[in-house]
Amino acid sequence: MASGLTANEREGGRLSPLESYLHVLHALMLRDMRTRFGGTLWGYGVVVMWPCVHILMLIAIYSFQHMPAPVGNSVPLFFATGLVPVLIFQYVSREVMKATMANKPLTYYPQVKLFDLILARVLVEIVTGFLGLLVVVSVLIATGTDPRPVDNFLAVTAYLSSILLGIGIGVINVAIVGFFPGWLVGYALFNIVMYLASGIIFMPSFLPEKVYYWLKFNPALQLAEWMRSAYYPNIGVQVDYLYVIIFALTSMVLGLLILKHIVSKRS
Repeated sequence: MASGLTANEREGGRLSPLESYLHVLHALMLRDMRTRFGGTLWGYGVVVMWPCVHILMLIAIYSFQHMPAPVGNSVPLFFATGLVPVLIFQYVSREVMKATMANKPLTYYPQVKLFDLILARVLVEIVTGFLGLLVVVSVLIATGTDPRPVDNFLAVTAYLSSILLGIGIGVINVAIVGFFPGWLVGYALFNIVMYLASGIIFMPSFLPEKVYYWLKFNPALQLAEWMRSAYYPNIGVQVDYLYVIIFALTSMVLGLLILKHIVSKRS
């Protein structure tokens, strides 16, 4: 990184602080993509295609058992509306945590801070998630399913909230693994529980009221219902939008404070 900046300084004078930071961020993103995906389009393509694999597996199971979708007439659309927000949230939160563990030695460079590693991974995951969304939409169209939501605003806000929640939980995860590296495995197990309880393959609102009440504390379930309410406005679910946003922002602020005042001083 230092040599690249020196060359730029020779060509056009000294870089501004913002330009220098953007160069560092760009270098971190490129390194992240090359090390994680093998530096090939094939490796990156596997990650982008993974949401489609999820959906196709669930469709195959339901088709084999001749089971209809819990709501609506399209099994692919039902699964896609639940899977997309939940997977976006889980991938971002998991990969942000892994970024600092895999790239911690880079913080020995004076230009690179722990926050830079987080931001670079977030940007990579946002791009990857959006490409995955495009693939899912293409698959839905190819199977004769209309991917357009009834309420565009609800669908967009549900998607953006999935990213926000992923960042928030990811940052708090970074703070936790700063003390307990074993949390990487613990969160993977916890993610499985959240996935199963998020209502991807069923309608939580069809469960007994007492069970549904406790399940709604799972923010991933709220995301799935948020997205589904954009496609099925008559399913009668009540999404606590403020709960999801506050949960995400609180996790993010708390994680950043721990990183700044505790974890960074222990490094």
